[in-house]
Order: sequence, then structure tokens, then C-alpha cells
Amino acid sequence: MDVEVPCYAVIFSSLRTEGERGYGATAQRMEELAKGMPGYLGIESARGADGFGITVSYWRDEASIAAWRRHGEHVLAQERGKREWYAHYEIRVAKVERSYSGPEGRLNTDETIKLP
Repeated sequence: MDVEVPCYAVIFSSLRTEGERGYGATAQRMEELAKGMPGYLGIESARGADGFGITVSYWRDEASIAAWRRHGEHVLAQERGKREWYAHYEIRVAKVERSYSGPEGRLNTDETIKLP
């Protein structure tokens, strides 16, 4: 995923409880809502069979993150998540200064890779 930098990343790691109980539909709805928020840049998400997952959403600035955190429907989903969907979660906010993609990453034609 390409995002303009600098930007901010909200890193949500979680361990799910057993059972669906509307989680998938709510997660999809939250992604749709976030896409409509000012300052939203994108999202990446993965979850393993063991229930551990990481979702990273990208935002233009901290004010955009704060507005998303306070969005009414998102607040309700957060409350439900605490009650029903998550055995544990952590949220981290980080400023993204650089971003590379690849497989070549940030190499250019003047650089070489030294292998051990």
C-alpha cells in the first residue's frame, strides 16, 4: 500500500474471543466509515487462525485520528469489542516518516546488496 508520508499509523493488535457474533459485518462497516472520514489514507489487516490479528490504519494527522476515535458508530463498536470480541488488544499510534515497497525496497541502480 502506498501512502503519502509523513502520515500517522494506528496499529491495532488484538486477540479475538471465540465466535463471530457480528464481528465481520461490524469490521466491514468500520472500514467503510473510516474511508469517508477526513484524513483517512488507507488500511491493512491480517488475522491468523489462532485469533491474533493486526490492523493498521493510516491517517494524515493526529486530528483525523482523534475525530475517528470519537465517531459515534465507531465508539459503539469499540464498546462492543471490549465486551464481546476481544480477549486482549493494544493500540499504538506512530508517525510514519518513510515508506518503501518492493521486493527491491529502497534500492536504486547505484546501490548493491552485500550478502554475508
